[in-house]
Amino acid sequence: MASASSSAEQETLPPGVLRRAIAASAMGNATEWFDYGVYAFTVSYISAAFFPGDTGSATLYALLVFAVSFVVRPLGGLVWGPLGDRLGRRQVLALTIILMAGATFCVGLVPGYDVIGFWAPLLLVLLRMIQGFSTGGEYGGAATFMAEYSPDRKRGFCGSFLEFGTLGGYALGAIVVLAVELFSSDPFMSTWGWRIPFLIAGPMGLIGLYLRTKLEETPVFRELDAEGEVESTPTHEFKDLVTEYWKPLLLLGGLVIALNVTNYTLLSYMPTYLETQIGLTSTASLSLFIVGQLVMMAVIPFAGGLSDRVGRKPLWYGSLVGLIVLAVPMYLLMRQGFGWAILAFAVLGLLYVLQLSTISATFPAMFPTHVRFAGFAIAYNVSTSLFGGTAPAVNELLIEWTGNTLMPAFYMMAACAIGLVALYFVAETAGASIRGRGIPGVDTEPHPTALAEK
Repeated sequence: MASASSSAEQETLPPGVLRRAIAASAMGNATEWFDYGVYAFTVSYISAAFFPGDTGSATLYALLVFAVSFVVRPLGGLVWGPLGDRLGRRQVLALTIILMAGATFCVGLVPGYDVIGFWAPLLLVLLRMIQGFSTGGEYGGAATFMAEYSPDRKRGFCGSFLEFGTLGGYALGAIVVLAVELFSSDPFMSTWGWRIPFLIAGPMGLIGLYLRTKLEETPVFRELDAEGEVESTPTHEFKDLVTEYWKPLLLLGGLVIALNVTNYTLLSYMPTYLETQIGLTSTASLSLFIVGQLVMMAVIPFAGGLSDRVGRKPLWYGSLVGLIVLAVPMYLLMRQGFGWAILAFAVLGLLYVLQLSTISATFPAMFPTHVRFAGFAIAYNVSTSLFGGTAPAVNELLIEWTGNTLMPAFYMMAACAIGLVALYFVAETAGASIRGRGIPGVDTEPHPTALAEK
């Protein structure tokens, strides 16, 4: 049995240690989403460089390559998740950030189709697969790392900074691409200019690696390891997940459908939508996106802190219902001009923040410690691969098939309806301890070290 001091360690960590843990998690997440953002903002240049043919087909191919990385994310979750539950969160996160940042850096070095022919798109697909494999452990691991370092009473506030890193990575990607566009000629942008943002991912990854290697393993995992209750083999862990924790696996998957269809529709597909369907210039769409992202970043810590006081589920209900009601009106508003488009994007973004700010506190708490990394990583990545990364391509296809430019709004509404059903069965975990082998918010008997606190 763990001592009371091991419990208190989590609640009374020195501020500097907690801040470094938050920074280490957020930096890796920012690097991951910097890549996704840069790819989304340069998709027109990537399509021209790697896919010959008419613009519409080339754009669709580029969006499908974007989705390729999500195909291998479940494989990454199956590999990294059990490793993180047996070896520790920190070691896995050090490996994933190196793979992810290295692959992103290499995208900026791959010659175009005109230089090496079909090897160009083939190498692009391979690098995207490496990114997807590493991301299969990165996000679940970072969220678990953050949650297990955070005090129970402030898990929503602390966890929101992981998503601050998400938005920061996206926003930085947009700012870098916009800056290169503004200070480059069109010929340079089409050849080397679009590659510069990808090359920046290299040093970002090294900074994240440095921050992560300077921290100890999470207090919650160290406590479980000291008690000798860490999972012994991947086979045993998979058996536990399937037989004992199938319900949180399904519920998390349902929430992720709502979360990531909204995420990739708003944050990855939106620049393409604004340029191809509404007619905004690349500079105007990036400017709109940056403003919206900065507004969301300013709000997200407050929303995370609010979830510590009122609970995670009320914020999720507000977000899902709000998006269902306002998705179509806001997409119609975008058509009225640049200023109205900023307002519409900000409204949708703020509604989405109510989900985004709480997921680092909500999702890890749906599983007990000994299967937390694997349960989160597998459920999250399977659902994301099917419904998240495919969202930009699905939206583009739906518009082409139906001729209706409101299809992204309808797709988002359907995903949020699925999320509402899953949310109804999810336990409230605000303030609940996430230590031990019990499911937070479900098991009524508290962990012995939680009792020792009182």
